Amino acid sequence: MVEIVSGAWGPDAGTHISLRFPAAGVNQTATVDCRDVCGLNVSDRCSFIQTNPDCHNEGGYLDYLEGVFCHFSPGLLPLAIILYVFWLLYLFLILGVTAAKFFCPNLSAISITLKLSHNVAGVTFLAFGNGAPDIFSALVAFSDPRTASLAFGALFGAGVLVTTVVAGGIAILHPFTAASRPFLRDIIFYMGAVFLTFTALYLGRVTLAWALGSLGLYVFYVLTVVLCTWLYRWRRRMSRVCSTPGTPELLSDAEDDVVSSNTNSYDYGDEYRPLLFYQETTVQILVRALNPLDYRKWRNKSVYWRALKVFKIPVEFLLLLTVPVVDPDKDDRNWKRPLNCLHLVISPLVLVLTLQSGAYGIYEIGGLVPVWAVVVTVGTGVASVTFFSTSNNEPPRLHWLFAFLGFLTSALWINAAATEVVNILRSLGVVFRLSNTVLGLTLLAWGNSIGDVFSDFTLARQGYPRMAFSACFGGIIFNILVGVGLGCLLQVSRSHADVKLEPDGLLVWVLAGALGLSLTFSLVSVPLQCFQLGKGYGFCLLLFYLNFLVIALLTEFGVIHLKSV
Repeated sequence: MVEIVSGAWGPDAGTHISLRFPAAGVNQTATVDCRDVCGLNVSDRCSFIQTNPDCHNEGGYLDYLEGVFCHFSPGLLPLAIILYVFWLLYLFLILGVTAAKFFCPNLSAISITLKLSHNVAGVTFLAFGNGAPDIFSALVAFSDPRTASLAFGALFGAGVLVTTVVAGGIAILHPFTAASRPFLRDIIFYMGAVFLTFTALYLGRVTLAWALGSLGLYVFYVLTVVLCTWLYRWRRRMSRVCSTPGTPELLSDAEDDVVSSNTNSYDYGDEYRPLLFYQETTVQILVRALNPLDYRKWRNKSVYWRALKVFKIPVEFLLLLTVPVVDPDKDDRNWKRPLNCLHLVISPLVLVLTLQSGAYGIYEIGGLVPVWAVVVTVGTGVASVTFFSTSNNEPPRLHWLFAFLGFLTSALWINAAATEVVNILRSLGVVFRLSNTVLGLTLLAWGNSIGDVFSDFTLARQGYPRMAFSACFGGIIFNILVGVGLGCLLQVSRSHADVKLEPDGLLVWVLAGALGLSLTFSLVSVPLQCFQLGKGYGFCLLLFYLNFLVIALLTEFGVIHLKSV
């Protein structure tokens, strides 16, 4: 017998399914929350996981909960957890490699093909590329109401991490004077995005109007950036007309770092080009294009880089085989005739086998021919025509279309990896009885933000702290507005109903309040310092994050809680 009951306010708030099991003539009622599995007898855990709907994943290729409780004996549970953690770290590595080497370059090529300005491309395509792991993790989490709090925890947790630890670390590594106008513009829009998300949490639901409003606010932000850029260029042209000869022009707050970085650029790859030209065969081109290892870098890099590269090689080889990359900066635009023709067969196959975890790929047309077989047949025909109508030396006129194919393929690779990340985190939450929110603000936020941490710190060490500091506040606006807005919009359109939010009690309010306080602190303290940021400001932000993390964990384990009235 099944009964629907309503939970109380707190980590277990929301609607749960209750089953009544007749035993010895007495009805026993148990709330079927998947996290209750660890309280059962060892012999009952596997059947509980297999029969409880709350333990089933909506997508993904592996059932991690069934693996833990059905395929590992209770004594090997620590080994299963260790294996899951290593697989989680490897999935984060896959996300980082796919976004950095395949997703972002294709987005850059698309923006150049469409002739977008740097500012518009930066706040649209390139922001999508930099925030791809966060966006796809949010889309996957919002597709299941049980993991929606995981998305809020990840987006807000990454926001707190980037605006405190990363921003503070930049100020500690390289004290600098912040760009005033871009900083104020970005932080005001960021606070607006946080307030908009706060209203959704307060109301407990997301409507179609709210999702469209969130996306509309980001469009307004893009238009503001474009307008500010146009006004700056107009003022600069007017100052050129009015300025006397020999007067140095004043650079904008956001462009001086870019100019200085461009003046120091040099293509050292020319030094390694052979003096004598020779014609490579088709097989040699294919082998070289599929080789993910650069032997010159391997000899010059450290042991740690080599160890990480060993783990990256299988991922990079698989991505090189399945994802085309267009590079407008190269003379041949990265045209590799045999490999690109192979992409015309493999990339569409990857698309249908990763979309909805392969559900569409194995669907049989008319009950006879599977979709994947049709895709392979059509792709083989197109690849054959392309191979015999092109040459190895010169890219075809429609080579730019490979950027769109690479964009779609890499996006679905990221989505597939993000789905597995969300499923693993949910499984770890069940095993350790942790809420989705705390998993989002810790493991998921740390994993998705590790690339931002390294890239921004590297920029600061190289002498470009303003550029890195601007990225802390500008890039994450896209993650919150588009991640929450688009995820909820897709869910509303799919279910034709409002998205119900079931926040994990006090913890989600601690998370939202911490992000709001960190932004308010920067908004007040940075102008008071006349935008001159030093180590004191950086250490204050690091201390703020440590206090936030302690309060969040104490709230999760019930040390800090709301008194019931």
